[in-house]
Amino acid sequence: MTINDRIAAVYADGWSRIVATMIRFTGGDWDLAEECAQDAFAQALKTWPTTGVPDQPLAWLTTTARRRAIDRIRRANTEAAKLQEVVTVTPDAQSSDIPDERLELMFTCCHPALNIEAQVALVLRALAGLSTAEIAQAFLVPEKTMGQRLFRAKQKIRHAGIPFRVPSAQTLPDRLSAILHVLYLLYNAGYGDPARARLGQEAIRLARALTELMPDEAEVIGTLALLLLHEARRPTRVDADGHLVTLSEQDRSSWDQDLIAEGAELCERALRRGRAGPFQLQAAIAACHATAPTAGATDWPQIAGLYTELVRIAPSAVTELNRAVAIGEADGPEAALALVDALPGLEDYYLFHATRADLLRRLSRPQEAADSYRAALRTAPTQAERHFLDARLREVGAS
Repeated sequence: MTINDRIAAVYADGWSRIVATMIRFTGGDWDLAEECAQDAFAQALKTWPTTGVPDQPLAWLTTTARRRAIDRIRRANTEAAKLQEVVTVTPDAQSSDIPDERLELMFTCCHPALNIEAQVALVLRALAGLSTAEIAQAFLVPEKTMGQRLFRAKQKIRHAGIPFRVPSAQTLPDRLSAILHVLYLLYNAGYGDPARARLGQEAIRLARALTELMPDEAEVIGTLALLLLHEARRPTRVDADGHLVTLSEQDRSSWDQDLIAEGAELCERALRRGRAGPFQLQAAIAACHATAPTAGATDWPQIAGLYTELVRIAPSAVTELNRAVAIGEADGPEAALALVDALPGLEDYYLFHATRADLLRRLSRPQEAADSYRAALRTAPTQAERHFLDARLREVGAS
C-alpha cells in the first residue's frame, strides 16, 4: 500500500472524527473546522511521504488542524476571550479518539430545526467529506446552489444555538427517526455507485457507534442489521465489466457470510423486543433474501407479508411497489401488475417503470414492456442500471 493509499484510508476513517473535534474546538465554526481539517490532510500529503505515517495518524492530523485553527484565529484578530477559550480546551475535547464526537456531529446535523434536505447535505459534507460539487451532483442542483444551502444550514445551527452534543434521553425519540433516515440515505448514496463505496462504510461505522450509544433501541439495531445485510451482497451487484447483476443471478457463494450472520442475528435480536419498526422490517426482508440458499428457495410469501406490515406502519408508494414485486414472485406477474398500475405519484421514479416493464415482459406483452423500459431508461441514475435496462429493451424488441 502506497503512502497516498494509507492517507486515503486515514481520510475515510478519520475525516468525520477530526471535523467533529475541530467544530467543538473552534466553538462551532463549521467552515473554519472543515478548512483546518483539509489543511491538515494537505500537510500530511506533503510530510508523510518523507517522514512516514505517524504511529497515531489521527492524533497528528488533529494536532495539525488545531494549530492551524489557532493561527487563523490569531491572524483574524479574534477577541482575546475566544482565543483563550480555544487555547485552553480540555485534553478530552482535543482527543481524536473520543468515540461519541461523530455521533454529536450527526445529531447536530440532524437537528429538527433543519429540513431533511439540509440534514442529508450536512451529513454528506461533515461526516462523509464529500465536496460541495459532489453533494450538488447527488441532489441534481448547481454547485453554487448547494453551497448556499450548506452555508444557510451552518448559519442556522450557529444562530439558533443548536448545541454540539447528543441530546438528552427525553428528546431522543424525536431526533432518532431523522438520524436513521439520514444514515440509510448515506448508505444508499454509496450502494449504487462502486466509486462511492466509502459512503456505505461510513454509514455502517456510524450505525455501529449509534448502536453502542443506544443498545436498547430496537430500530437502531434494526438499521445496523439492514446495512450489514445489504453490504454483504453489495460486491456482487455489478460484474467485472460494471454491468448490473440481478439478485436472482448473483453469485451467492461470494456473499459475505460473516456480515449475513451478524445482520441476521441483530435483526432477530431487534424483533424480539416486540416493537417492530420500519428498519427492522426492512432488515427482516433483507435477511430472507440473504439467508436463502438459492434464488428459487426465497420465501416470497413471507417477504410479501413483511411488506404488507411495512406498508401498514410506514405507508409509501415505493413500499407499495416493493410489495407488488414480492406478490409478483409469490402469486404471478398478473396479480402484481394490477397493483403497480394502481400506484399514484411514481411516474418519475425509474424503478416504477422498470418493475412494470419486467412484469409486462413476463406476461409476453413485448411492445408495452419496451415502452416501459424506455421510460425507465430516461431516469435511471447509474450507468450499470442504464446498461441493464438497455439490454432488456433489446431483448423484448427482438421478441
